[in-house]
Amino acid sequence: MKPHIKIDIVSDVVCPWCYIGKRRLEKAVDQLKDDYTFEISYLPFQLSPDTPLEGENMKERLSAKFGGEERFYELTNQVSNVAAGEGLEFDLLNQQISPNTHGLHRLVWFAQQKGKQLALVEAFFKAYFENRVNLANVENVVAVAQSVGLDAEEVRQFIASEKGSEEVDQLLYQNRLMGVSGVPYYIINDKYAVSGAQPTDLFLQALPDIAVKAPIQAPTQGEACDLETGVC
Repeated sequence: MKPHIKIDIVSDVVCPWCYIGKRRLEKAVDQLKDDYTFEISYLPFQLSPDTPLEGENMKERLSAKFGGEERFYELTNQVSNVAAGEGLEFDLLNQQISPNTHGLHRLVWFAQQKGKQLALVEAFFKAYFENRVNLANVENVVAVAQSVGLDAEEVRQFIASEKGSEEVDQLLYQNRLMGVSGVPYYIINDKYAVSGAQPTDLFLQALPDIAVKAPIQAPTQGEACDLETGVC
């Protein structure tokens, strides 16, 4: 029987480094899949919990956060170039709306019950970062969910309800208790933590070590969106 590696990923839908980190981890998992079995799931984090439900202008919000338009363009171009190196085609400059992600996290929780969580997380990232989809719009969210095999009417009813809110809030609280202030954040085998969008090579080194419970050197801080520093 192959060793089992469980990876819980604390992430937010509007975090560019979470999407980049997803690709880097996937490349490592693909290279290791013949020797290990992987169990991967996503946990919620909100970089901007005070975003109104109708969303807000992404450029204005990030320009204010980063200290002006010039800095916004600089950081946006930087992260887009890094993403391109991982095969991702970011179109952030043309994304108009940044959504409140609490409802999206509820739907990710719902999708996990249906065996569609990983597919929905990927679809949300692609919709937001590459296809400029307004994820504050309910019908857009329904269409994304339907694209991964979820029932459209069931999704509409779920969004209109409060189902999953308590569970998501509890997970958000638990992550704060663990001291998670930046994402992506990886919890491996419920014991080891890796912070930031680490390079694929680091995962290739660390995951086999963790699988056999060997001591590993704590990795350096990878690129992340961080609430405490304001860096993203």
